[in-house]
Amino acid sequence: MKNFALIGAAGYIAPRHMKAIKDTGNNLLTAFDKGDSVGIIDSYFPNADFFVEFERFDRHIEKLKYEKDTYLDYVSICSPNYLHDAHIRFALRSGADAICEKPLVLNPWNVDKLKHVEEKTGKNIFCILQLRVHPSIIALREKVKNAPKDTKFEVDLTYLTSRGHWYHTSWKGDKAKSGGIATNIGVHFYDMLSWIFGDVQENIVHVHEDDRAAGYLEFENARVKWFLSINAAYLPKEVKEKGQTTFRSITINGEELEFSGGFTDLHTMVYKDILAGKGYGVDAARTAIEIVHDIRAAKPVGLKGEYHRFLE
Repeated sequence: MKNFALIGAAGYIAPRHMKAIKDTGNNLLTAFDKGDSVGIIDSYFPNADFFVEFERFDRHIEKLKYEKDTYLDYVSICSPNYLHDAHIRFALRSGADAICEKPLVLNPWNVDKLKHVEEKTGKNIFCILQLRVHPSIIALREKVKNAPKDTKFEVDLTYLTSRGHWYHTSWKGDKAKSGGIATNIGVHFYDMLSWIFGDVQENIVHVHEDDRAAGYLEFENARVKWFLSINAAYLPKEVKEKGQTTFRSITINGEELEFSGGFTDLHTMVYKDILAGKGYGVDAARTAIEIVHDIRAAKPVGLKGEYHRFLE
């Protein structure tokens, strides 16, 4: 049984980490979040110590180590994006490996600096790249690998996940903290695309606003038109009529990729890989971080060239 700490226990994705720690037969010793709406912990680890002040959380971990000879093996990080770098460093300095949500960091140059911290501490950083363990995504990757080398697949990526006014008030609506919409809700898709289709050859942004972003990405083996939005107005009519608030679609050469199910256990699968001595490290996260950084830095060109149909 391994000992875990959790940073960001009140966040949306934290219950997936709690479930993964529980399902893999391990123990959550302590958790931290500035917010105290963390009753979900009772469903998994009611005896975990909880703190709303980071200094007391840090002190508690030190006391466990020196007074009870109890050491952390892993720190799971579900905090706001802009804090990942600092919390990863804290985990490694505490003598634990870090398991961090995407994006690992906001800027590419921080990737190399984190690798340096790994080398200095002898500890490891793992990133949650859960789409890489989804059976449908794995099958698509194998299909692409077995296609003729110069094949270019035509890909259409559409992801709409409605968010209310709260989103813009929270850290997620602050580009300096979240990286903006393409980073916050798109980074896992860019990781998936690069993992399947190879190196990026072109990255064009057509629109990049607070509630939507769209562009064109060309990889070694794919031409991708993508559209992301948190605005319910962009939901297709048939989706609205069903009362649904999310629409996810990926087509490859006009055929829909079916991967709507199987998401609830992906974190557990990633944890199992990490605990088995595998898992995805810092270098695996690099390409997606470079993609979203370039999207943030790009000047949108408007409706020119190969743009997504939702922009019409």
